[in-house]
Amino acid sequence: MNYAAVRARYLDDTVRTASPATLLTMLYDRLVLDLQRAEELQRAGDRPGAGQQLVHAQDIVSELSGTLDTDAWDGGQQLMSVYSFLLTELVGANMSGDPERTAGCRRVVEPLRDAWHDAAASLTPTVPAQRGAYAAAGGVLGVG
Repeated sequence: MNYAAVRARYLDDTVRTASPATLLTMLYDRLVLDLQRAEELQRAGDRPGAGQQLVHAQDIVSELSGTLDTDAWDGGQQLMSVYSFLLTELVGANMSGDPERTAGCRRVVEPLRDAWHDAAASLTPTVPAQRGAYAAAGGVLGVG
């Protein structure tokens, strides 16, 4: 059995069928993981490995900023400013190889990740019939 193919299929199916709120929290979870890995690799002196993690983190922040509807809620513009700051810092952390700069990005992202998890949990219906209406409603949390 090709476990790599099975795992890839499972992940693909998970992403394709996830609600917008779930996708958002998945992105934040992976962003934190990328930052943790990058910081560890920087501290170990592995700049190429850290660079791969930081580039992936930049891709995630770019995706988050590209899907953010700044008019959907009052904090949209401020969150876009945070994303712009993070992109600048991630590039700088990669260029300098500075683990403290990477750690600073992680410290900004972790509370946001936790807040989005809390928001998503409050929006997710518990009754199966409501889930269909929830999915049909389209984008939530400023993500479409």
